Amino acid sequence: MLMKGVTLRGLEVFEALAATGSVAKAAERTGLSQPAVSQQMRNLETALGTDLVDHGRRPMQLTPAGRSFLQRTRAVLTQLRLAQNELTVMDLTHLSTLNLGVIDDFDNDLTPRLVTILAESMTRCRFKLITAPSHEISNEMKAKRLHLAISASSGEVMDGIVEYPMVRDPFIFVCRRGAVADLGSVEAVMQNQPLLRYDREQLIGRQIEAHLARQKLNFVERFEIGAHLSLMTLVSRGMGWGITTPLGYMRAGRFHDEMEAHPVPFKPFSRTISLFAGSDWADRVPRDVARTTRMLVNEMVISPALHQLPWLEGELRVLEG
Repeated sequence: MLMKGVTLRGLEVFEALAATGSVAKAAERTGLSQPAVSQQMRNLETALGTDLVDHGRRPMQLTPAGRSFLQRTRAVLTQLRLAQNELTVMDLTHLSTLNLGVIDDFDNDLTPRLVTILAESMTRCRFKLITAPSHEISNEMKAKRLHLAISASSGEVMDGIVEYPMVRDPFIFVCRRGAVADLGSVEAVMQNQPLLRYDREQLIGRQIEAHLARQKLNFVERFEIGAHLSLMTLVSRGMGWGITTPLGYMRAGRFHDEMEAHPVPFKPFSRTISLFAGSDWADRVPRDVARTTRMLVNEMVISPALHQLPWLEGELRVLEG
């Protein structure tokens, strides 16, 4: 039983306020008036007997108690949203065939969970799944060998394909644990160790190289690695530093004890993870799959990532659509 004064609406308001740092933006996100947002926060803090946000700072920031409570709040709300989503489960019983491609960043846990949910709705459907890097999935989508695809967006408008943005995935700096302390700064690590590059055939490699060129940053050509986990292994062993994203970092969980992550020390940039569908598909099916995927990403990737890397708050996030 929730203690008196702790309501689901109050938890939703707290989550929105933590993400935006602004009563006005939290009101916009929740659909409440600004006075109602303020009242919900007062009720919640009174019920808990502690301040969750520093009301004297702009933008508002969480107190230590607020940061701790936010992790629990996110877990509770995510489970409730998933349960609600399952009650309004996608109706895919009319499908006879579904070919789905999913970015390999989700290989570990999310893809099996998504496929399980889809399978429950596809009782008479022939289902094919491929997991691959984004550029390969994009090529399969263009060739019309996939009906739906989840991958990083290149920003390209593709004829006959509709894009549903789902996740903002910012790029981050990674290196061997202790390297920044040993050399004094992230910039010093960049100057003293080689850049471990992604294969430029991959979309992520091209996106990183394009941004470095825009910032007029040049690094010695030494390493170019095709496999993500191989690149993370080399980072963890101190062979150099890399630029990846939180999705890539979380996929490399077994190396977290040997590596550390920081904001990039130059103009920040990000990629978008989207769902793509052929324009001849009814809009409801792609939107349902996108909604379910957003829920799973939030529960299985974003919440654990923010717990480890709280400075990503507001940067790594679900894109509502």
